[in-house]
Amino acid sequence: MQISELARRAGVTTKAVRYYESLGLLTPERLANGYRDYNEHHVRLTQEIRTLGSLGIPVERTRPFLECLTAGHRHADDCPASLAGYRDAIDELTQRIEGLTARRTLLVAHLRQAAHRGSRVSPADEGEDLMTDYTSMPADLPVPEDDGAAAHLPGTKVPPLVLQGTGGTAVRLDALGVGRTVIYVYPLTGRPGIDLPDGWDSIPGARGCTPESCGFRDHHQDLLAAGADGVFGLSSQETDYQREVVGRLNLPFQMLSDPAHSLGQELGLPTFETSGLTLYKRLTLIIRDGVIEHVFYPIFPPDEHAAQVLTWLRDNPL
Repeated sequence: MQISELARRAGVTTKAVRYYESLGLLTPERLANGYRDYNEHHVRLTQEIRTLGSLGIPVERTRPFLECLTAGHRHADDCPASLAGYRDAIDELTQRIEGLTARRTLLVAHLRQAAHRGSRVSPADEGEDLMTDYTSMPADLPVPEDDGAAAHLPGTKVPPLVLQGTGGTAVRLDALGVGRTVIYVYPLTGRPGIDLPDGWDSIPGARGCTPESCGFRDHHQDLLAAGADGVFGLSSQETDYQREVVGRLNLPFQMLSDPAHSLGQELGLPTFETSGLTLYKRLTLIIRDGVIEHVFYPIFPPDEHAAQVLTWLRDNPL
């Protein structure tokens, strides 16, 4: 058969076949006209090279396996030399894993140091699992559905509720001013070294409070330029906990603490329960002159939400 037929049957390119020949792994016959002539044995050898490559064994190290087949064995790894080839590949892979593990440990140490810089909370003990990265969004998170739990909010007056802020002052929600104020309501923010509630990532819309806050931080000046008079985060977490988050993430705005879910009771905000906690579902209120002008609900993905609010402000100028 010709080289193109061999390549097709073995699932490789003709260029790869020529490379195998240059290494002496394939030795086809030559026809009278000078063309290479391949047979079924060459197909088997080429397939074996491809299979070993998928296991991470380089082409240059496949010779013992091919020689085992050429010697008449049924399997390419029936020979001692082939087993030695496996061991060499395993040893090399082990060394790479150890090197990557050491690099990962170093990166985690840098992450902990950076995450706790300026924080009153000490890094976790050395024996704890450190690799809980709350600043990124895991893949394949469940997407929250619109259950209609916030449909009644637009046009509703904000209650005369006073909440404690991380800036050391109380904030009265019905006295925020005649301009627009953005209040993003979230379940809870994670903290390095502290576990999230069990099954957190399986709850639609739960994961992502830190990336969401970082988004509002990064877009803060843009939001103000687009017409927002102020930005607040709000959760049921205590003020001291939120103050640590503000310092660690360098947030340029205050967080509001509502541990009694007072705003939720006044406005009928949606909540969910997990691990014995009652937490707010993620939503964002645009408040204008004491009235809820617009609501974002549900919110997904949280790390892109600040940009969504910015787009809305720009599309709806005062």
